[in-house]
Amino acid sequence: MFETVLVANRGEIAVRVIRTLRSMGVRSVAVFSDADADARHVREADTAVRIGPAPASMSYLSVERLLQAAARTGAQAVHPGYGFLAENAAFARACAEAGLVFIGPPADAISLMGDKIRAKETVRAAGVPVVPGGRDPELADAARELGAPVLLKPSAGGGGKGMRLVRDLTRLEEEIAAARREARASFGDDTLLVERWIDRPRHIEIQVLADGHGNVVHLGERECSLQRRHQKIIEEAPSVLLDEPTRSAMGEAAVQAARSCGYRGAGTVEFIVPGSDPSSYYFMEMNTRLQVEHPVTELITGLDLVEWQLRVAAGEPLAFAQEDVRLTGHAVEARICAEDPARGFLPSGGTVLRLREPQGDGIRTDSGLTEGTEVGSLYDPMLSKVIAYGPDRATALRKLRSALAETVTLGVQTNAGFLRRLLAHPAVVAGDLDTGLVEREVEGLVPTGVPEEVYEAAAAVRLDALTPEPGGWTDPFSVPSGWRLGGERKPPAFHLRVQDPLEYTPRGTGTVTGDRVSVTLDGVRHTFHRAADWLGRDGDAWHVRDHDPVAASLSRAAHAGADSLTAPMPGTVTVVKVAVGDEVTAGQSLLVVEAMKMEHVISAPHAGKVTELDVTPGSTVAMDQVLAVIAPHEEAEE
Repeated sequence: MFETVLVANRGEIAVRVIRTLRSMGVRSVAVFSDADADARHVREADTAVRIGPAPASMSYLSVERLLQAAARTGAQAVHPGYGFLAENAAFARACAEAGLVFIGPPADAISLMGDKIRAKETVRAAGVPVVPGGRDPELADAARELGAPVLLKPSAGGGGKGMRLVRDLTRLEEEIAAARREARASFGDDTLLVERWIDRPRHIEIQVLADGHGNVVHLGERECSLQRRHQKIIEEAPSVLLDEPTRSAMGEAAVQAARSCGYRGAGTVEFIVPGSDPSSYYFMEMNTRLQVEHPVTELITGLDLVEWQLRVAAGEPLAFAQEDVRLTGHAVEARICAEDPARGFLPSGGTVLRLREPQGDGIRTDSGLTEGTEVGSLYDPMLSKVIAYGPDRATALRKLRSALAETVTLGVQTNAGFLRRLLAHPAVVAGDLDTGLVEREVEGLVPTGVPEEVYEAAAAVRLDALTPEPGGWTDPFSVPSGWRLGGERKPPAFHLRVQDPLEYTPRGTGTVTGDRVSVTLDGVRHTFHRAADWLGRDGDAWHVRDHDPVAASLSRAAHAGADSLTAPMPGTVTVVKVAVGDEVTAGQSLLVVEAMKMEHVISAPHAGKVTELDVTPGSTVAMDQVLAVIAPHEEAEE
């Protein structure tokens, strides 16, 4: 076994790998960019090496710096985690050339399965069914031949990035261009393929494990059908859809796919399955790395997949055969992401001011967070994962809903409350899943407004701050008692803002104790976690800011009749298509803001003239920062 392993990643997966290294008595080496100097994975490793500035291209994606870090610390092997260089064949080869063991499959297997086009051809030859489709350079012709709807996918990567569902072929060229941009930004390769879209499909994947001695086994399936923007948000094992014969057949197909590319280590074979006919499954792709959702497999098999990655990489044979694998109980995982459901799930950011992550009694949290963590726009939005295990599916779902209600991440908006409501949806509870379910039901899962008790709690916090300490002389006019000379006692009003500004007069009672706020409204008591201007409960969080109506009025007057276009999320301006003085039409694309590998197009709200433009390509912007001002034609003339 290795003495020292370098973990070439960050965040929750780096912490996860370090945990197993510690349990095995293997020394861990973390790497970090300047932005991650005080990150949790850096603190938990035995040693850590700075590898460059914050952009991933100059740190976590720098093969040279990673290899230098390994050499400086005496590492014998490198664990890539997932993302970044985990599925980069050139990195695997570079490790081998530097005398390091790459804890993953052979470079040739990564290269083969990383090219979705070659991968499909290879597994088809091995007898594995594949989805009908086409590839570059005849992409558009293939799409039209298949007929709408079709799915555009990057050939060089997965994770949902760059994927586009096209239902209207008149928009095909536009969608291809957008998919190429995202693929190039995410994987450095804009090659695309197109596949027939199967309506209401289920996404089921098989975990495989292979050693260097010819042994390949599968560890059952994971259901990953609950997705947003083609990215998984809830995963579970096993799937309620499969019966034993189908499970066995899909498992054998996955084993054959792994054998077809000479696989070694832990990998996942992904299938798309028509919900109406589970026996008609199709190979989509093979992920040649550890999956984000690997904990659910670990919980139902009792195996530590990171440990077996290490053992296989060290040359050990698997200690069990296919007939020894037992699937016991049920596990469900929820991905906690830095995104704001109330703002269309745009990426969020900020400083983690208050953190509470559930553990124990069938609950596991894999996280890269600590209080004080800065969540920026440079890296993937996933912050942590909460996983629940139970003897059956109903128990696991109930435990996970409860765990999400206990999850507190104040200072950064997350999707925890949304996921808790999703897990309570009747279709999810019944196991009636498909990859489009979340998008169809999303409006009913996102609250349309802010509950009044949130404003009541915010007012209680402000009243508490205004209340003088006991003892000593107090100016009676400074006490927030509502007393008026010669008039009726009237509670003070507060100008607050969560989404829209509101003048709120408290009408209940409240108590502030440390980091908790309790208010009673209409006879019902509500308790919130609190940090600075943030309030949270049941996985939801609200940033309740003070609102200055005078300053807002002056701002409106300064731009009377014009529309200020603001950043919908913290990020980087990647494209600027206009200049001051340009005439624009309603709906015209003006700028593109990118955060966490997600593009957001800023369009003109009406026809007019650009009177202000405060950004250039490469500008870093905060959420709600003014980017440009568009004045209607008549006002621009004035």
